[in-house]
Amino acid sequence: MTAILQAWFRFTAAVSRADGPFRWIRRWWRSSLLLRITTITLGSSLIVLTVLGVTLLSKVTTGLMGAKEDTSISEASAGLIEAQRVIEAAEASPTAPSPARLVDAIVAGLGSQGGSPTQFDILLLAAQPGQSLPERGTNLVSTASIDAEFRLAVIADQSQLWTYGSIRYINGVSVPGLLVGAPLDIPSLGDYNLYYLFPLAQEQQTLDLVRGAVLLTGALLLVLLTLIARLVTMLVVNPVREAARTAALLAEGQLSERMTVRGEDELAQLATTFNDMASSLQQQIKQLEELSRVQQRFVADVSHELRTPLTTIRMAADLMFERRVEFDAATSRAAELLQNQLDRFEELLVDLLEISRFDAGAAVLDVEACDVDALVARAVEQARPLAVRIDTSLDFIGSPVSAVVAADSRRINRVVRNLLDNAIEHSDGKGVVVTVGADNDAVAITVRDFGLGLRPGESGLVFNRFWRADPARARTTGGTGLGLSIAYEDARLHGGWLEAWGEPGQGSNFRLTLPREVRGALLESPLPLIPESFEEMESVDPSAVRFDAILGPSSRGFQMPPRSRRS
Repeated sequence: MTAILQAWFRFTAAVSRADGPFRWIRRWWRSSLLLRITTITLGSSLIVLTVLGVTLLSKVTTGLMGAKEDTSISEASAGLIEAQRVIEAAEASPTAPSPARLVDAIVAGLGSQGGSPTQFDILLLAAQPGQSLPERGTNLVSTASIDAEFRLAVIADQSQLWTYGSIRYINGVSVPGLLVGAPLDIPSLGDYNLYYLFPLAQEQQTLDLVRGAVLLTGALLLVLLTLIARLVTMLVVNPVREAARTAALLAEGQLSERMTVRGEDELAQLATTFNDMASSLQQQIKQLEELSRVQQRFVADVSHELRTPLTTIRMAADLMFERRVEFDAATSRAAELLQNQLDRFEELLVDLLEISRFDAGAAVLDVEACDVDALVARAVEQARPLAVRIDTSLDFIGSPVSAVVAADSRRINRVVRNLLDNAIEHSDGKGVVVTVGADNDAVAITVRDFGLGLRPGESGLVFNRFWRADPARARTTGGTGLGLSIAYEDARLHGGWLEAWGEPGQGSNFRLTLPREVRGALLESPLPLIPESFEEMESVDPSAVRFDAILGPSSRGFQMPPRSRRS
């Protein structure tokens, strides 16, 4: 039993870790609850039925052979008494028979008691092999049926013994049998051994019949148990499958999908609870969507409404700024600060309007053939005065092959400018390197700085709106906090990737990957996200991950592509 259980557990473990050609079995095994329960039930039932069958056959065999032994020993004992009676009668006769006739009389008399067909055979053999005494047997039975070991045991023990062996006949036939032997003293001849040989053919037929019945019954029970297990499992699995299907539809946005409730049992309670949960989620999602729409509308309305007073304030500020030389030093400085803050406020309004268009799904592309290499080169030159002011180097490495894509050049330029401004601001004067690379399917831009870098987990936050790695750090470029968020949306609008990597104290790297055609398939990027000097460290770096957060309703349903082979 233990060996069978161990074999079964080894089999299930082997299926769980199967590889190569057995991988599909592993997938099927892990993906199907019905298969696992049915297989486990089948295996457990097979083990139980095997144990029961073996036990039953053992009991039947023991009982059948025990009864055969009792009747055979009784028959042999009666035969031994009858043989002694024949010997005593012959010894008392006035005309003593010859040795051969006496032996024949004993064997014939005992053999006639076997019935027809005969139930046993008789062998009357001399106690010591090699003696010149007559020996006889019935039905052409061979003396080879009695092996030397059993013959010597009877002689040595001088009592009735029995054993299982083979009954051999002169014609070469051999059948299993029960052998009973006992010493027999014939005073006029010497010591003999009387052997009864009981064939077990009938018992063997009975055992074969029982064995066949057990196997057939076990097979039928196994099939029935498997079918019952499958039926019962399906009663449980089908509602679970329905729940999984309904959950998948809910995840796809079909919020009105519900499970069918049948009965009042635990599965019905599960379906009812699931439906209540789905209704609650649907209501909350609708509330959130309504809140999001109100928020988007509010941002758009506020942005539009602020433009009119801002225009008036701008006119007054421009007038004050132009005549600042006529004011005292404090008023002149105030006019300059007002002008700078109005510029930043206008940028913030523009960014908020752009974000509201993304959220409303109203952002569109003005697609044209765009030479990314030339566009990035111009953006680098435009950002160079800022780099000089912050005292940091700005290097550009162009693409060795054509980097022309179908894209909205205004949006791509905005992405590059945002990445450049961000890199220069956080470079700490250690330089910025901009690289353009291309292959047959995509064009990539990387902006690498060597400043503070990103802590673990921050590469998934840098594209959040108004997120700052260090809230206490003052902005030096006058940004609004929405640049990277807008850049991410611009990249997504093209069907591209915008990714970030960083190491504390080692700087950061931003990579924009664009398909050659708008929303074309992207499988990998021409440039690595992780600098080559850090590729060995990436296996333990939790920060170097692709940004995969959902940025509001406009990003719903967007699935990030697989990582580049070099990143």
